[in-house]
Amino acid sequence: MQKWHHIFHKSTGLSPYVWVVFYILPFYFIFRSSSPYQVVYGIIMIVVFFVCYVLSFVSKGWLVYFWTSVQIVVSITMTLLFGYVYFALFLAFFIGNIQKRVGFFTLYSIHLLTTIITINYELLSRNQVFISQLPFVLVSMIAVILLPITTYNRNNHDKLQVQLEDANKRISELVKLEERQRIARDLHDTLGQKLSLIGLKSDLAGKLITKNPAQAINEINDVRQTARSALKEVREMVTQMRGIRLEDELMRVQQLLKAAEIDFQLEGNPKLTNTSLITENVLSMCIKEAVTNVVKHSGAAACWVIIEPTRTDLIIKVKDNGNGIPGTNLYFKGHGLQGMRERLEFVNGCMDIVRAEGTTIVIKVPNAFQQPEREAKGS
Repeated sequence: MQKWHHIFHKSTGLSPYVWVVFYILPFYFIFRSSSPYQVVYGIIMIVVFFVCYVLSFVSKGWLVYFWTSVQIVVSITMTLLFGYVYFALFLAFFIGNIQKRVGFFTLYSIHLLTTIITINYELLSRNQVFISQLPFVLVSMIAVILLPITTYNRNNHDKLQVQLEDANKRISELVKLEERQRIARDLHDTLGQKLSLIGLKSDLAGKLITKNPAQAINEINDVRQTARSALKEVREMVTQMRGIRLEDELMRVQQLLKAAEIDFQLEGNPKLTNTSLITENVLSMCIKEAVTNVVKHSGAAACWVIIEPTRTDLIIKVKDNGNGIPGTNLYFKGHGLQGMRERLEFVNGCMDIVRAEGTTIVIKVPNAFQQPEREAKGS
């Protein structure tokens, strides 16, 4: 449990360690007065000021401005009757903590104007008590000008810092959510069909075990082979989740196309310098999917991967000279195109499909700052 003075400071802005002199000082000024009535009036005004000061911190809405107005009146009265101008410092601190822009500038202007008028009046009337403390009055005047603005700007900075931290947390949560969705898509694409096939062949083997044992053994062997293939793909997917460099992925792409007897040509530098790691990971997955489609569906004899970096964007084209993709609703035709588009949207990228003399998939992502890992290697 916090101590009472910690709670008091946090709730009201009254710090017993910094402001203690200004708590006691007004009593010194009023007890110097020879009139007992003025002493009573002074004590009442001091009590009213501090009560209103606390209420202004704990109140909301129009009450904040009401209690602050009462404090301004008390501050002016104390200055005129006793030459005590230092309540203006309390007001300056409180006004700086007002969050609404209109309310802050309104009260700041009123407080500054009334303080200047009151100080000038005391100087013109040649109040000896006031003139004797003139250096401190000038310092207080500077504080009345600067303290609200400094406090207001600091509070806005702290507020923006909190909003930035919240935004970073939300981005982190969205990244995790997108990663879960990506894993779910990959698991579905990798395991869904093979597990269905394993189930069907297992049922078939169960039916054939008595009627045709030899065929049942063949089906069980197919189940075993399918299970091994699924396990291999899952391991590959886990490896991909650790992060894929574009240049490493292009080496695997070249091997895949060579095995499919498709000529591979690379144009551009695969070592990206202005692309974040997560974007490079997404690009590698999209290129892999696009090249897999070329191998499975295009019937092409050649495939090109063209890397075209610009000042603001990175454009990658996967082009083939095959049959092209038939139909109009491309993203509903399978081939993983919908998954590619969703991954690119996550990194503010986009994808276009051009069907002319084969198929060209155009991938575009914005450039980012240079990756720290590569900067470290360069140094």
